[in-house]
Amino acid sequence: MTYGAIPTVDIAGVPDPLPQALHVLDVREDLEWQHGHIEGAQHIPLMELPGRLGEIPESRVLVVCKIGGRSAQAVGYLQARGLDAVNLEGGMVDWFAAGRAMVSENDQTPHVV
Repeated sequence: MTYGAIPTVDIAGVPDPLPQALHVLDVREDLEWQHGHIEGAQHIPLMELPGRLGEIPESRVLVVCKIGGRSAQAVGYLQARGLDAVNLEGGMVDWFAAGRAMVSENDQTPHVV
């Protein structure tokens, strides 16, 4: 599915467990990341993305945020620079609602803020 020109997938279209070849990029802010994220994901807040572009591997990238707006912006940016990126529609809200595994950085039960 595409949202405008942005390749988009909903939670049902994301394999569980995630394939090894899929790189997950979380573009939420630090506080959101600390409360809960996908294990093994890379964290680069959206506003830092231009300066950290070189840190993203040249593989298929699943981009996530809270509900899909910031990640859609990130996917557009990454695609314009030649990276193979797709947006998770519904973001971490849908990930959590689907019962997918999460970890936190604050020793609390992972959740979405």
